[in-house]
Amino acid sequence: MDSIKSRGRHYISAILLVLVGVWFDQFTKTLAVDHLKGQEPFILLKNVFQFEYLENHGAAFGILQNKQIFFFIIVLIISVFIIWFYLHVPMTKKLLPLRICAVFIFSGAIGNFIDRLKLGYVVDFFYFKLIDFPVFNVADIYVTVGTFILAFLLLFYYKEEDLDRIFHS
Repeated sequence: MDSIKSRGRHYISAILLVLVGVWFDQFTKTLAVDHLKGQEPFILLKNVFQFEYLENHGAAFGILQNKQIFFFIIVLIISVFIIWFYLHVPMTKKLLPLRICAVFIFSGAIGNFIDRLKLGYVVDFFYFKLIDFPVFNVADIYVTVGTFILAFLLLFYYKEEDLDRIFHS
């Protein structure tokens, strides 16, 4: 019974973290629309970093422009996999980083999905001019950081027996 309560608390915590993550992403995008749309870029560090409003109708780096149905299908597939993954990761302290990565990736996917559903594009506004990196947003940070850390953990930290408990349960 205690294990069921503990598992329930973990699930509620994950849902709350996703909601907070999505809220923060949407909040920053609202700020970008209110303060950057139709304006010159807001330069934080000249020739290094600035806030610049962009309506992205594609995916990362501007690929797959105007493929909204494709993005809806991908988000659905990723969401189902992330939820399945989260539910199958044992509730141990050692595997907590995997669950946190899942929360970050899911938050980012949902944040950008909301934009696509509501606007037909994703609002981007962070721009590293120094390296001419594509303009991005908070949801992109969640997905990128979550995926990078997840890949690192799976490749270099966890052992095969740790992962067997997830994928063979």
